[in-house]
Amino acid sequence: MSQRNSYAVGTGLFIVLGFAALAYLATQTTSVANTHQGASYTVQAHFANIGQLKERAPVKIAGVRVGQVRTIALDPKREAADVTLAIDERYSHIPDDSVATIFTSGLLGDQYVGIEYGNSKKDLAEGATLARTKPAQQLEEMLGKFFGAGGVADNLGGSYVLKARFSNVGALSVGAPVKMAGVPIGSVMAVHADPVKLDAEVELAIDRKYDQIPDDSAAAVFTSGLIGTQYVAVQPGGSPEFLKNGDEMVLTQSAMQLEDLIGKFLVNGSPTEKKEAPAESPAGKH
Repeated sequence: MSQRNSYAVGTGLFIVLGFAALAYLATQTTSVANTHQGASYTVQAHFANIGQLKERAPVKIAGVRVGQVRTIALDPKREAADVTLAIDERYSHIPDDSVATIFTSGLLGDQYVGIEYGNSKKDLAEGATLARTKPAQQLEEMLGKFFGAGGVADNLGGSYVLKARFSNVGALSVGAPVKMAGVPIGSVMAVHADPVKLDAEVELAIDRKYDQIPDDSAAAVFTSGLIGTQYVAVQPGGSPEFLKNGDEMVLTQSAMQLEDLIGKFLVNGSPTEKKEAPAESPAGKH
């Protein structure tokens, strides 16, 4: 056999083995390996964002596969995805207050639903709904955490919307955290430029468990650190009335620009700088 033929055979064998390896990995990381077998019962879960979750994706408890995603549909009455989970019948003692979260296998792997047990004595039944869910983690949110913006609220019980207007939002973006006393209570849902009032209208999705924010509270756009990402800080007021869904926060503080900070420093001078005392008039001398 000539050397050229040997190279051709070796190259062909390498390609065949490569395709075989890819086929094996595909069956292990996609829904081909997750085909459901055996009897099961179904439960429902609603997610604000399912990311790249697909039908037949695994459902896991403590990292162990207990079922699969059967169907995914968009709820026509609200902005949420309805996910039907088929759970193996042998795992029939899942507390009904358990939390369903969408996770990703590794950095670029497939997504799956992970269930974390609650404390209820009542088990999930056929057709029941998991009321507590956490949506898929978006890359922008993970980068925000890395650069110091912090996370957003878990939003396990749904959210309500507040509005705020700013003359300048800086680099504030959708998905940025909303914080109160440094604790995440929601996230920025939308940022719009008003062509009439020439300002920015920001919609804030606030976790429903924070439903007692005084209606005279203020909203400010702050920056995490010197060059971190921006977020909205809610500063509670003292009113006995609380903000409700759709209300607008009247008191706002726009994003402080770096140029403004430098300008203030140059105009006011150093904080340790002392002003000269006024000269005493001759009439005041004795």
